[in-house]
Amino acid sequence: MNQFNLFIELTRLKKPIGYMLLFWPCAWGLTIAYDFSDNLNIYFYYLILFFLGSLFMRSAGCIINDILDRKFDKKVLRTKNRPIASGKISIILGLSYAIILCLLAFLVLINFNYFTIFIALGSMPLAFTYPLMKRFTYWPQLFLGVTFNYGLILGWSSIFSEISLIPIVFYIGAIFWTLGYDTIYGFQDVKDDEIIGLKSTSIKFKKIPYLFLTLCYSIFFLSLIIIGLLMKLNNFFYFFLLIIFFHLFLYQIKKLNIEDAKDCLQKFKSNNFLGIIILTGILCGKF
Repeated sequence: MNQFNLFIELTRLKKPIGYMLLFWPCAWGLTIAYDFSDNLNIYFYYLILFFLGSLFMRSAGCIINDILDRKFDKKVLRTKNRPIASGKISIILGLSYAIILCLLAFLVLINFNYFTIFIALGSMPLAFTYPLMKRFTYWPQLFLGVTFNYGLILGWSSIFSEISLIPIVFYIGAIFWTLGYDTIYGFQDVKDDEIIGLKSTSIKFKKIPYLFLTLCYSIFFLSLIIIGLLMKLNNFFYFFLLIIFFHLFLYQIKKLNIEDAKDCLQKFKSNNFLGIIILTGILCGKF
Protein backbone atom coordinates (compact mmCIF):
# COMPACT_ATOMS: atom_id res chain seq x y z
CA MET A 1 0.00 0.00 0.00
CA ASN A 2 1.54 3.32 -1.05
CA GLN A 3 1.84 6.36 1.22
CA PHE A 4 -1.11 8.18 -0.35
CA ASN A 5 -3.48 5.30 0.34
CA LEU A 6 -2.09 5.00 3.85
CA PHE A 7 -2.71 8.72 4.40
CA ILE A 8 -6.31 8.31 3.21
CA GLU A 9 -6.77 5.39 5.58
CA LEU A 10 -5.09 7.22 8.46
CA THR A 11 -7.31 10.30 8.10
CA ARG A 12 -10.51 8.29 7.39
CA LEU A 13 -11.17 10.38 4.27
CA LYS A 14 -13.06 7.45 2.77
CA LYS A 15 -15.38 7.56 5.79
CA PRO A 16 -17.05 10.99 5.51
CA ILE A 17 -19.38 10.44 8.46
CA GLY A 18 -16.65 11.68 10.85
CA TYR A 19 -16.06 15.07 9.32
CA MET A 20 -19.73 15.52 8.36
CA LEU A 21 -20.79 15.09 11.99
CA LEU A 22 -18.30 17.83 12.79
CA PHE A 23 -19.59 20.01 9.95
CA TRP A 24 -23.34 19.87 10.59
CA PRO A 25 -23.29 21.80 13.89
CA CYS A 26 -21.21 24.51 12.17
CA ALA A 27 -23.80 24.72 9.40
CA TRP A 28 -26.67 24.83 11.91
CA GLY A 29 -25.07 27.63 13.92
CA LEU A 30 -24.33 29.65 10.79
CA THR A 31 -27.83 29.13 9.41
CA ILE A 32 -29.74 30.15 12.54
CA ALA A 33 -27.60 33.31 12.72
CA TYR A 34 -27.60 34.35 9.08
CA ASP A 35 -29.90 37.04 7.69
CA PHE A 36 -30.95 35.60 4.35
CA SER A 37 -32.19 38.94 3.10
CA ASP A 38 -28.52 39.86 2.73
CA ASN A 39 -26.07 38.71 0.08
CA LEU A 40 -25.99 34.90 0.05
CA ASN A 41 -22.39 34.81 -1.14
CA ILE A 42 -21.11 35.21 2.41
CA TYR A 43 -23.33 32.37 3.63
CA PHE A 44 -22.03 29.89 1.04
CA TYR A 45 -18.46 31.13 1.48
CA TYR A 46 -18.65 30.47 5.21
CA LEU A 47 -20.25 27.08 4.62
CA ILE A 48 -17.30 26.09 2.45
CA LEU A 49 -14.85 27.36 5.06
CA PHE A 50 -16.57 25.40 7.82
CA PHE A 51 -16.59 22.29 5.67
CA LEU A 52 -12.87 22.58 4.97
CA GLY A 53 -12.14 23.32 8.61
CA SER A 54 -14.14 20.26 9.67
CA LEU A 55 -12.33 18.10 7.13
CA PHE A 56 -8.86 19.24 8.21
CA MET A 57 -9.50 19.13 11.95
CA ARG A 58 -11.25 15.77 11.86
CA SER A 59 -8.37 14.32 9.83
CA ALA A 60 -5.81 15.71 12.27
CA GLY A 61 -7.88 14.43 15.18
CA CYS A 62 -7.95 10.92 13.72
CA ILE A 63 -4.16 10.91 13.53
CA ILE A 64 -3.71 12.09 17.12
CA ASN A 65 -6.33 9.57 18.23
CA ASP A 66 -4.46 6.74 16.50
CA ILE A 67 -1.13 7.79 17.99
CA LEU A 68 -2.50 7.94 21.54
CA ASP A 69 -4.52 4.74 21.14
CA ARG A 70 -2.01 2.69 19.16
CA LYS A 71 -1.40 0.16 21.94
CA PHE A 72 -5.14 -0.31 22.53
CA ASP A 73 -5.94 -0.44 18.81
CA LYS A 74 -3.64 -3.44 18.41
CA LYS A 75 -5.88 -5.39 20.79
CA VAL A 76 -9.22 -4.55 19.13
CA LEU A 77 -10.32 -6.51 16.07
CA ARG A 78 -11.91 -3.48 14.37
CA THR A 79 -8.83 -1.24 14.76
CA LYS A 80 -5.78 -3.52 14.80
CA ASN A 81 -4.96 -2.85 11.11
CA ARG A 82 -4.97 0.95 11.36
CA PRO A 83 -1.76 2.40 9.83
CA ILE A 84 -0.12 3.49 13.08
CA ALA A 85 -1.25 0.51 15.18
CA SER A 86 0.04 -1.86 12.51
CA GLY A 87 3.33 0.05 12.09
CA LYS A 88 2.70 0.98 8.45
CA ILE A 89 3.07 4.67 9.36
CA SER A 90 5.51 5.91 11.99
CA ILE A 91 4.52 8.19 14.86
CA ILE A 92 6.84 10.92 13.55
CA LEU A 93 5.27 10.85 10.09
CA GLY A 94 1.81 10.80 11.61
CA LEU A 95 2.60 13.86 13.73
CA SER A 96 3.97 15.63 10.64
CA TYR A 97 0.71 15.00 8.81
CA ALA A 98 -1.29 16.26 11.81
CA ILE A 99 0.73 19.49 12.01
CA ILE A 100 0.22 20.18 8.29
CA LEU A 101 -3.53 19.58 8.62
CA CYS A 102 -3.71 21.91 11.64
CA LEU A 103 -1.89 24.61 9.67
CA LEU A 104 -4.40 24.22 6.84
CA ALA A 105 -7.23 24.49 9.36
CA PHE A 106 -5.66 27.67 10.75
CA LEU A 107 -5.52 29.18 7.25
CA VAL A 108 -9.25 28.54 7.05
CA LEU A 109 -9.91 29.96 10.51
CA ILE A 110 -8.24 33.33 9.89
CA ASN A 111 -10.95 34.17 7.36
CA PHE A 112 -13.39 34.73 10.22
CA ASN A 113 -13.73 37.59 12.69
CA TYR A 114 -11.32 37.93 15.63
CA PHE A 115 -13.84 36.74 18.21
CA THR A 116 -14.47 33.51 16.29
CA ILE A 117 -10.73 32.95 15.82
CA PHE A 118 -10.14 33.45 19.55
CA ILE A 119 -12.82 31.04 20.78
CA ALA A 120 -11.92 28.49 18.09
CA LEU A 121 -8.30 28.42 19.25
CA GLY A 122 -9.59 27.92 22.78
CA SER A 123 -11.21 24.66 21.69
CA MET A 124 -7.99 23.13 20.37
CA PRO A 125 -7.04 21.34 23.61
CA LEU A 126 -10.47 19.70 23.62
CA ALA A 127 -9.99 18.35 20.11
CA PHE A 128 -6.79 16.48 20.91
CA THR A 129 -7.39 15.22 24.45
CA TYR A 130 -10.62 13.31 23.76
CA PRO A 131 -8.82 9.99 23.13
CA LEU A 132 -7.41 10.11 26.65
CA MET A 133 -10.82 10.36 28.31
CA LYS A 134 -11.75 6.70 27.78
CA ARG A 135 -8.87 5.75 30.08
CA PHE A 136 -10.22 7.71 33.05
CA THR A 137 -14.00 8.09 32.76
CA TYR A 138 -17.09 6.28 31.53
CA TRP A 139 -18.14 9.54 29.86
CA PRO A 140 -15.74 10.05 26.92
CA GLN A 141 -18.78 10.43 24.64
CA LEU A 142 -19.89 13.45 26.66
CA PHE A 143 -16.44 14.97 26.19
CA LEU A 144 -16.71 14.24 22.46
CA GLY A 145 -20.09 16.00 22.38
CA VAL A 146 -18.60 19.13 23.93
CA THR A 147 -15.82 19.04 21.33
CA PHE A 148 -17.68 17.99 18.19
CA ASN A 149 -20.50 20.50 18.53
CA TYR A 150 -18.32 23.51 19.32
CA GLY A 151 -18.70 24.52 15.68
CA LEU A 152 -22.30 25.46 16.43
CA ILE A 153 -21.02 28.29 18.60
CA LEU A 154 -18.48 29.23 15.92
CA GLY A 155 -21.14 29.31 13.22
CA TRP A 156 -23.18 31.76 15.26
CA SER A 157 -20.21 33.91 16.29
CA SER A 158 -18.97 34.14 12.70
CA ILE A 159 -22.02 36.33 12.04
CA PHE A 160 -22.58 38.15 15.33
CA SER A 161 -19.11 38.20 16.94
CA GLU A 162 -20.74 37.24 20.23
CA ILE A 163 -22.51 34.38 21.99
CA SER A 164 -26.15 34.49 23.10
CA LEU A 165 -28.81 32.20 24.59
CA ILE A 166 -29.93 30.67 21.28
CA PRO A 167 -26.64 29.00 20.26
CA ILE A 168 -25.98 27.93 23.86
CA VAL A 169 -29.34 26.10 24.07
CA PHE A 170 -28.70 24.50 20.68
CA TYR A 171 -25.14 23.58 21.67
CA ILE A 172 -26.23 21.88 24.89
CA GLY A 173 -28.87 19.92 23.00
CA ALA A 174 -26.39 18.87 20.33
CA ILE A 175 -24.00 17.60 22.99
CA PHE A 176 -26.67 15.07 23.99
CA TRP A 177 -27.19 14.18 20.33
CA THR A 178 -23.51 13.23 20.12
CA LEU A 179 -23.70 11.47 23.47
CA GLY A 180 -26.45 9.31 21.98
CA TYR A 181 -25.01 8.51 18.57
CA ASP A 182 -21.48 7.87 19.86
CA THR A 183 -22.86 5.53 22.51
CA ILE A 184 -24.49 3.60 19.66
CA TYR A 185 -21.15 3.58 17.85
CA GLY A 186 -19.38 2.36 20.98
CA PHE A 187 -21.56 -0.75 21.26
CA GLN A 188 -19.43 -2.21 18.44
CA ASP A 189 -16.42 -2.47 20.77
CA VAL A 190 -17.93 -3.16 24.19
CA LYS A 191 -16.47 -6.66 24.57
CA ASP A 192 -12.96 -5.66 23.46
CA ASP A 193 -13.01 -2.43 25.50
CA GLU A 194 -13.97 -4.28 28.67
CA ILE A 195 -11.14 -6.75 28.19
CA ILE A 196 -8.47 -4.07 27.73
CA GLY A 197 -9.87 -1.76 30.42
CA LEU A 198 -11.26 1.15 28.39
CA LYS A 199 -14.40 2.96 29.51
CA SER A 200 -17.43 4.35 27.67
CA THR A 201 -21.11 5.16 28.11
CA SER A 202 -21.74 2.09 25.95
CA ILE A 203 -20.30 -0.02 28.77
CA LYS A 204 -21.80 2.02 31.60
CA PHE A 205 -25.33 1.82 30.24
CA LYS A 206 -25.21 -1.55 28.46
CA LYS A 207 -27.99 -2.87 30.74
CA ILE A 208 -30.33 0.07 30.03
CA PRO A 209 -29.18 1.28 26.59
CA TYR A 210 -32.57 2.22 25.18
CA LEU A 211 -33.55 4.24 28.25
CA PHE A 212 -30.24 6.12 28.15
CA LEU A 213 -30.49 6.82 24.41
CA THR A 214 -34.10 7.97 24.80
CA LEU A 215 -33.03 10.43 27.49
CA CYS A 216 -30.18 11.80 25.35
CA TYR A 217 -32.26 12.22 22.22
CA SER A 218 -35.19 13.68 24.20
CA ILE A 219 -32.96 16.48 25.48
CA PHE A 220 -31.70 17.10 21.95
CA PHE A 221 -35.23 17.12 20.54
CA LEU A 222 -36.41 19.50 23.27
CA SER A 223 -33.57 21.89 22.40
CA LEU A 224 -34.77 21.93 18.78
CA ILE A 225 -38.28 22.85 19.91
CA ILE A 226 -36.90 25.65 22.09
CA ILE A 227 -34.78 26.95 19.20
CA GLY A 228 -37.85 26.99 16.96
CA LEU A 229 -39.75 29.04 19.55
CA LEU A 230 -36.91 31.44 20.34
CA MET A 231 -36.20 32.02 16.64
CA LYS A 232 -39.93 32.22 15.83
CA LEU A 233 -39.47 29.78 12.98
CA ASN A 234 -42.48 29.01 10.80
CA ASN A 235 -44.53 25.81 10.59
CA PHE A 236 -42.22 24.22 8.03
CA PHE A 237 -39.63 23.83 10.77
CA TYR A 238 -42.09 21.87 12.92
CA PHE A 239 -42.94 19.63 9.98
CA PHE A 240 -39.26 18.71 9.79
CA LEU A 241 -39.30 18.14 13.55
CA LEU A 242 -41.74 15.29 12.92
CA ILE A 243 -39.25 13.68 10.54
CA ILE A 244 -36.49 14.20 13.11
CA PHE A 245 -38.67 12.63 15.83
CA PHE A 246 -39.40 9.52 13.77
CA HIS A 247 -35.75 9.17 12.81
CA LEU A 248 -34.38 9.51 16.34
CA PHE A 249 -36.91 7.50 18.30
CA LEU A 250 -38.56 5.09 15.87
CA TYR A 251 -35.57 4.30 13.66
CA GLN A 252 -32.38 4.83 15.64
CA ILE A 253 -33.61 3.66 19.04
CA LYS A 254 -36.57 1.35 18.47
CA LYS A 255 -34.90 -0.59 15.66
CA LEU A 256 -31.43 -0.66 17.21
CA ASN A 257 -29.87 -4.02 17.98
CA ILE A 258 -26.91 -3.36 20.24
CA GLU A 259 -25.67 -6.94 19.77
CA ASP A 260 -25.27 -6.41 16.02
CA ALA A 261 -22.14 -4.36 15.22
CA LYS A 262 -23.26 -3.75 11.63
CA ASP A 263 -26.61 -2.42 12.79
CA CYS A 264 -24.93 -0.13 15.34
CA LEU A 265 -22.69 1.27 12.62
CA GLN A 266 -25.66 1.75 10.29
CA LYS A 267 -27.66 3.62 12.93
CA PHE A 268 -24.61 5.75 13.77
CA LYS A 269 -24.06 6.68 10.12
CA SER A 270 -27.71 7.63 9.72
CA ASN A 271 -26.98 10.77 11.75
CA ASN A 272 -25.50 12.27 8.59
CA PHE A 273 -29.02 12.18 7.12
CA LEU A 274 -30.31 13.74 10.32
CA GLY A 275 -27.82 16.59 9.95
CA ILE A 276 -29.19 17.37 6.49
CA ILE A 277 -32.80 17.23 7.72
CA ILE A 278 -32.12 19.62 10.61
CA LEU A 279 -30.32 22.06 8.32
CA THR A 280 -33.16 21.92 5.79
CA GLY A 281 -35.71 22.42 8.56
CA ILE A 282 -33.93 25.54 9.82
CA LEU A 283 -33.64 26.95 6.30
CA CYS A 284 -37.32 26.34 5.53
CA GLY A 285 -38.31 27.63 8.94
CA LYS A 286 -36.64 31.00 8.29
CA PHE A 287 -38.41 31.72 4.99
